[in-house]
Amino acid sequence: MAHLYLAAPQKSSGKTTLSIGICRALRDRGLSVQPFKKGPDYIDPLWLSQAAGRACYNLDFHTMDRAAITAAFARELGAADLGLIEGNVGLFDSTDLAGANSNAELARLLHAPVVLVVNCQGMARGIAPLLLGYRAFDPTLNLAGVILNKVGGARHAANLIAVVEHYTDLPVLGVLHRDEGIGIVERHLGLVPSNEAEGAEDWIEAIRRRVVEQIDLERLIAIAGTAPRPDAPVAPSPSALTTGTPLRIGIARDAAFGFYYPDDLRALAAGGAELVPFSPLADAEPPPVDALFLGGGFPESHMRALESNRSMRQGIAAFIAEGGPVYAECGGLMYLCTGIRWKGERRAMVGALRAEVEMRPQPQWRGYVRLRETDAFPWPRAPHAGPEISAHEFHHSAVVQPDPSWTYGYQVLRGMGIDGAHDGIVQGNLLACYSHLRAVGGNPWTDRFLAHVRRCFGA
Repeated sequence: MAHLYLAAPQKSSGKTTLSIGICRALRDRGLSVQPFKKGPDYIDPLWLSQAAGRACYNLDFHTMDRAAITAAFARELGAADLGLIEGNVGLFDSTDLAGANSNAELARLLHAPVVLVVNCQGMARGIAPLLLGYRAFDPTLNLAGVILNKVGGARHAANLIAVVEHYTDLPVLGVLHRDEGIGIVERHLGLVPSNEAEGAEDWIEAIRRRVVEQIDLERLIAIAGTAPRPDAPVAPSPSALTTGTPLRIGIARDAAFGFYYPDDLRALAAGGAELVPFSPLADAEPPPVDALFLGGGFPESHMRALESNRSMRQGIAAFIAEGGPVYAECGGLMYLCTGIRWKGERRAMVGALRAEVEMRPQPQWRGYVRLRETDAFPWPRAPHAGPEISAHEFHHSAVVQPDPSWTYGYQVLRGMGIDGAHDGIVQGNLLACYSHLRAVGGNPWTDRFLAHVRRCFGA
């Protein structure tokens, strides 16, 4: 089970673009490539999933302990020819002085050879001390090669290669020339997701061609093949909360809503749920289901179309008013409010939550959060659950003048939530929050949600 880790000295070095191109290039060679992404992220994994033709899985020290990470990695890699882990931020970056939770730490944990992607724009001989410093900073790390990215031309490339070969023992695995035509459009939360990007396949094909022309894929495959086989995963113990009658769960999935972790959806299915996708943009009404899951996304970018689909908005509002169980995260929460305001416009949304949402120019919170459940939290407690929940938030929106009568399921210990102190609006059988959960690391939220749905129907 070959695998490698694509990292960089710093963010915005081009590793996402390169990872997408490598996944597609290897897939076109007939290899089954399993992509992974370090940290909490939805957008990069959407692109990597499309490029590889296999769901991308997140590996995150904040929500998973080391055993859970290695088990998930081994499980998903088991059916693939090669695994590719894309790092986040810089290789050694960490808020911890000792580097815990860094890309380097994850690469060591997974025994993954690291290929360093260096943004060489404006760089010449200075690449040597950079690479030597990375090699010396942690000699235990398997730094296996370097890819020179955003190179200016043939002379620039030749100079860089000569410097790397003279001063270091790192092989140059490729030179990707600067090409503004293969950049993904960005907006307030990063890259535009592939589920709403026009011409996503054309872009993936364009970067695949660059990779095939300019990257030594044979050497990459050989380096990946040097990685030791990961430990076999421990089969998870079945949860008592998963037993019960089969359920139908409606999942909002379209260009406006697409932020879901594939292992969470798999956990819902394993717990007895039939997942029924529907589109708040295009469908006339919600499907006949037992519960709804409205995940994150970019409802603000589609607020006109969401407003115009009045029958869908009315159908969801009626489902909630009649006691239908609903779980909404971030974009889903925004959609359930009375309206969204952005760029001088205001568009009506579902109206189940009596407050407006306003887009702000700066992030309201972007990163990890810690939550503690209140007595009002509506889902059944999980056995052996800890006192705190690790989650994450990514949003530029804010709830304007939250309803003073709202009841909250979470006390926010770190993060923003609704008002800096609370998150998880509890209204009947609805739970709506800015925080994103993952069903890992002792937080089986999917089992608890299904148990809540069954309890609502006395099943």
